Amino acid sequence: MPVFEGVDLNDSFILGWTQDGGRLAFYIEASIWPESKYYSTPKAGEYTCYRSAVLEFVRAIEITGLRPIELTPPSIDPDGSKDYGNIDSLVASESGFSLAGDFGDVSIRGGELRFDIHA
Repeated sequence: MPVFEGVDLNDSFILGWTQDGGRLAFYIEASIWPESKYYSTPKAGEYTCYRSAVLEFVRAIEITGLRPIELTPPSIDPDGSKDYGNIDSLVASESGFSLAGDFGDVSIRGGELRFDIHA
């Protein structure tokens, strides 16, 4: 999908998610590569640029397969920070979207995808 040019979702970390009716938002530490206009020199100790981002599905008719965040164990890094893994797959279809990761195998019927990187 063009919106993800220069973004590696498999190397991005999910920091949390919320669902409210037909809206689902994933809060992400996005892995940004030189192809992206949001890329900048990586910080010391990082091999690429990471930026806060929100992957959002809005106006969905139905969202199924999402695990409650309270029942999903996070990974704890040596520095004490936690995350919920990566987005293993994200596929758009005529009927909506499907995505998978530690958060579940999620099907989204209808709706729109938005991806905002905080510069």
